[in-house]
Amino acid sequence: MNYKKHLFGLAAAVSLTAVAVFSSARAAETPAAPTAPAVLTHYADLANIMYGDAAKSAAKLKTAVDAFVANPNDATLAAARTAWKAARVPYMQTEGFRFGNKIVDDWEGEVNSWPLDEGLIDYVDTKSYGTEKADNPLYTANIIANKQVRMGPDMVDTSTITKDVLKKFETGMGNEANVSTGYHAIEFLLWGQDLNGTGPGAGNRPASDYGTENCTHGNCDRRAAYLQAATDLLVDDLNEMTADWAKDGSARKDLIGKGEAGGLATIMTGLGSLSYGELAGERMKLGVLLHDPEEEHDCFSDNTHNSHYYDEVGIQDIWNGTYKDTDGKVHKGASLHDLAAAKSADGVKRVDDAMKVALDKIGLIKKTADSGEMAYDQMLAAGNDKGNKLVLDGVDALVAQTRALEAVVAALDLKVEVEGSDSLDNPSAVSSQ
Repeated sequence: MNYKKHLFGLAAAVSLTAVAVFSSARAAETPAAPTAPAVLTHYADLANIMYGDAAKSAAKLKTAVDAFVANPNDATLAAARTAWKAARVPYMQTEGFRFGNKIVDDWEGEVNSWPLDEGLIDYVDTKSYGTEKADNPLYTANIIANKQVRMGPDMVDTSTITKDVLKKFETGMGNEANVSTGYHAIEFLLWGQDLNGTGPGAGNRPASDYGTENCTHGNCDRRAAYLQAATDLLVDDLNEMTADWAKDGSARKDLIGKGEAGGLATIMTGLGSLSYGELAGERMKLGVLLHDPEEEHDCFSDNTHNSHYYDEVGIQDIWNGTYKDTDGKVHKGASLHDLAAAKSADGVKRVDDAMKVALDKIGLIKKTADSGEMAYDQMLAAGNDKGNKLVLDGVDALVAQTRALEAVVAALDLKVEVEGSDSLDNPSAVSSQ
């Protein structure tokens, strides 16, 4: 993604650790605001819990993938696809931990990079995809079909497809579109290309692409090996990030080591960057500007409406210090919301109100897609005024949410820089590309 930095909020003459003064009667009725260290500790605890939940869901996906590979048929393929969608729910709620936490952002590429040039991985429809791309020599490398793949001056041995082999191609030759690992590589292997443009329908890869007797499109054994290696690697990566947020984990230590102001700024950086540059800009506004279904986040499965929705749910999880895991257990503790409320009750109310609107607007996108009326890629189509409006209303709500967060940044006397997006900040540059 082509980001630029965007100044987020202004420094205000408010002590970060000062507690609002209440009358003794008021104090007796109102719980004391949490301390900044308590907020940072609970934030790290939530990260550990949420990534752990994502890892557990990915392990269930692995079980479904292994069952599918062992007996590839329509039913086991459908079960693996369902498990993939379920695994996305807890993961998307973790995305607010990105950006401010360098350890997370450096790691994230192996897990959730998009969009991808899928010809790197497997066969493609050359009529729609083409056969070459000037800036990507690996555009149609097709790891699955080839036991050796040239990467620059070197030949990479792909005769046995393993986790280590897949990692060699991630952002291969410095190109971000060379995505060989993570959720979206697995998604492509389960659904195949979505060749419907902005018409109805998702990818429709047949189960026989993994057939041991009646194999379609060749290399079914290697395709199965790739799918299993990618899924195993996803589980490994999520377990790694879970450990990074454990009591002695490197991400937790890095956060606490920034001090109170630095730690709180990190939280706001993650929330602001996801709300503004990433979700509102790169994942939503850009697709409408270009009317391009390739700009939908979960483009093979038509699951984008859910990914956007749970991104917003995750923003609110982190803001409120509350997470409901996939087993239904609620984890709650000291929150940025409650710390900020002691400094600016009006500012926090504005954030709460803006978050409600954002969830409602993105929830309407989800409801429309879930109903079968219109998938997310159809909403992006030129001339689809209703669909475009659904997405742009969501964008506007996310921008308003970010503006509300700015007031809290000022009230806490923080200086925060979040990711911007040309789609929001300079749309004419995007539309002219």
